[in-house]
Amino acid sequence: MSKDSFANILNFSLSGTNIGVKSADSDPSRLAATRMATQHQEAHAVIHDLVEHFERNIGSYLNQAYNETQVRREFIDPFFQALGWDVTNKAGYAEAYKDVIHEDAVKVGGATKAPDYSFRIGGTRKFFLEAKRPSVGIKDETGPAYQLRRYAWSAKLPLSILTSFAEFAVYDCRLKPKENDKASTGRILYFTYKDYASRWILLP
Repeated sequence: MSKDSFANILNFSLSGTNIGVKSADSDPSRLAATRMATQHQEAHAVIHDLVEHFERNIGSYLNQAYNETQVRREFIDPFFQALGWDVTNKAGYAEAYKDVIHEDAVKVGGATKAPDYSFRIGGTRKFFLEAKRPSVGIKDETGPAYQLRRYAWSAKLPLSILTSFAEFAVYDCRLKPKENDKASTGRILYFTYKDYASRWILLP
């Protein structure tokens, strides 16, 4: 798939549920294939370690005192960094070309809102990610899903992600959100941190 296709960002499409490492433009060489396989192995190792660390200290992380900023720095940032996104702009790109914009700006109902993450390729937005602290029930609480879907709908993004690391949900954001929608409305994928190893498909 082309680098600019949204399916390539997550190796995910509305007709499938494969998720994997962000890949570069197609390169048929043996060296490129070896490099990609190594990246997949490294990503798998990082994600495995993050899951183990979360599991060992889950009581602390599910405490309401453990906040959104902490989960972003300790789990969500390294998670997506492992998948190939330059979350902290290590490459030193100018603002217009960063992979990830933190606290991006989007107009929602006449007000300017700030999605936690805006993931981009070539400066073009591809999806938003809203982070919540692990004590928030992403599966059933309606507020977080409505918030994310409003942001993505206003920005005309077809898909976006809601996660606390403990839970991970992908939403089809092409349907106009309503305040009384269920948390499951528009949700096309849901799993928990325990499922990452089995659900995260690392494509060759």
